[in-house]
Amino acid sequence: MPALEAVDDRLQQAMKLVLLATLPGMLAAFWLYGWGVLINLILAAAAALAAEAAVVHWRKRPLRPTLSDGSALVTATLLALALPPYCPWWLTLSAGVFAMIFGKHLYGGVGSNPFNPAMLGFALVLVAFPQAMTQWPSSHGMDLSSGLQQVFGGGLAPDAWVQATALDSLRINRSLTMDELFAGNPAFGHFGGRGVEWVNLAFLAGGLFLLQRRVISWHAPVGMLASLFIISLLCWNGSGSDSHGSPLFHLLTGATMLGAFFIITEPVSGARSPGAKLLFGAGVGLLTYLIRTWGGYPDGIAFAVLLMNLCVPALERFIAARQQPEVS
Repeated sequence: MPALEAVDDRLQQAMKLVLLATLPGMLAAFWLYGWGVLINLILAAAAALAAEAAVVHWRKRPLRPTLSDGSALVTATLLALALPPYCPWWLTLSAGVFAMIFGKHLYGGVGSNPFNPAMLGFALVLVAFPQAMTQWPSSHGMDLSSGLQQVFGGGLAPDAWVQATALDSLRINRSLTMDELFAGNPAFGHFGGRGVEWVNLAFLAGGLFLLQRRVISWHAPVGMLASLFIISLLCWNGSGSDSHGSPLFHLLTGATMLGAFFIITEPVSGARSPGAKLLFGAGVGLLTYLIRTWGGYPDGIAFAVLLMNLCVPALERFIAARQQPEVS
């Protein structure tokens, strides 16, 4: 019993540090998009906690230990930060409930899930409601009253307020050079998506904090970022109209840093041994680039993570076999 309590204490402490590390990126996203970020967080947290409480009650298990470990809040936070601000309330609730039931408790609860719960919930709504998932605000968003009306009113945002992201604009571009996109497309900033560059740098700062506190190891983030950098460098053909973007563009656009330090480092669905973590991260980086460039979705991190979750047992066996001493 004391051993179980010690494990629970370590889990709670780790979840608190993860939530603390998301604050820089969360504040940067709030600065960029406004109240929609906070509304997403509240709705996702309510959905995740309610779904977890319902399942635990149905399984006749004590509520407090499960709800207080912080894992549901971490899942809800990562999911909310990945969803478009001001998306309909039912979309956020659907993603949160699905993430907790089918991503976590269907397999036995915390410590047993083979897939990343937040990315499973995100993938569901991305496939089921693709139009709602493309409504990203083009400015600093709305005031709180207008934001609440947009989220709970269920209407589509005005065309003047919604725009394609930098990744989506690049994916469908056929005629403009990269210089022309950065000069004339409002979705592009200095190196990546306008404002999203700072959000990624803020999540990078939070990730470095987790590394410094040894909550996560460097293997998976380095594997992902190095893989994404190398493949984008090899496929980069300058600023022509058929360019797929520079390595810096891919590192500072979309959910790259959120994925590298907060999503692929999830200890249950990700790899465990250092070598397998490196390969896991490298696979996520490679698949992310392939999906961004030639796939049907502009970012691709969610699908890359879920596909690599399937490969974790094979990666662990591969690393274990290479580490076994040869028998003479």
